[in-house]
This record gives sequence, C-alpha cells and structure tokens, in this order.
Amino acid sequence: MSPTSPQFMFDFGSPNAFLSHEAIPAIEKRIGVKFEYVPVLLGGIFKATNNKSPAESLAGIRNKREFHALETERFVKRFHVKPYTWNPFFPVNTLNLMRAAIAAQFEGVFEKYVDAAFHHMLVEPKKMDDPEVALKALAASGLDAAKLFARAQDADVKAKLIENTQSAVERGAFGAPTFFVGKDMFFGKEQLREVEEMVLGK
Repeated sequence: MSPTSPQFMFDFGSPNAFLSHEAIPAIEKRIGVKFEYVPVLLGGIFKATNNKSPAESLAGIRNKREFHALETERFVKRFHVKPYTWNPFFPVNTLNLMRAAIAAQFEGVFEKYVDAAFHHMLVEPKKMDDPEVALKALAASGLDAAKLFARAQDADVKAKLIENTQSAVERGAFGAPTFFVGKDMFFGKEQLREVEEMVLGK
C-alpha cells in the first residue's frame, strides 16, 4: 500500500506557504510521495476562525517577531531554500489569484501556475491584486493569464475555492500553511519534518 499523500493547504499571500512550497520537492524525493496542493482562501479561513495575520497578531508583542525571524532563518538553512522577498504591497488581496489557481487545476496548468504566482508574490514581488499587473506577470511566465482569469469568474471555480476553504476549517485549519496526512493536521512550515516522519511511518 502506498503511503498517504500529504495535503498542503496554501494561499499565495502566505510567505510561510511559499517557503513550504520551496522545501516540498526535496521532501517528495525523500518520501517517494507527491504532496497534494489544495488552494484555499486565507482571508476566508481567518474570518471563519476569528484569526489574524501574523503582521497583526504579532504587532506589539516583545521578542515574538524576532523569534519568528529566527525560526524562518533556521528553516531556510535546514531545507536549503531561498528566503522570500517581502512584498511591499502587502496586504495583497489574493481572492482572484486563488480562484485562478482552481481554474489552472481545471485547465491542466496547475503546477506551472503555482510556481508563477508564488514567484510574482514573493520572489520578484508585485502588486498581484491589480488585475493588469497580475495578467502581465503571469503572461510573462508563459501562462494564458487572460484565459485563467476569465475562467476564475465561473461559478464552478468560485464554488470549489469556497468548498476547499470551508472543508479546511471543518478539519481544524485556522491559517496557512496547513498540512494533513489523512486525518492528522499539522500547522506551520516548521511541522514539515513531522509531516515527513508521519508519511514514512516513523
């Protein structure tokens, strides 16, 4: 029996989801199993769980932000990934980007789209909630951006994103990145090690 595919609930607005995305290929090689990427709307999860972004929740707490920075530094070293570039346009509304991720799944260009959207959010950061900026950036990455954004407005695409988001909350999610191995939930990029161990049955 093949091990359970870990699920990765992500939103392009999460720098920690980006770092997880960067670390996942090497983990997949080690465990011999592909992660299943599940687009969710982080804003929707926050609303449903009364949660806030780290930028808000850490504001004014002494030492906590510094520890988060240290934790990120350790993660980058441990998983041999490049750090993200802070997006000066944050907070970026990711609704259309996440809908377009569902559209990309339906159109068979999901992996290419995920790489491109993360790139333009957190490697060469742009104001990706500006439709013109987003169209130009994704087209430059070789995607039919106009087609994806048009498809993103279809009812089935919108419904799928809502379903993914609600399902994540019902299963226990309160933020991103969240991982599931079967029914077991793991939150935050630091728990990728636990995800790996669970898939390997350690």
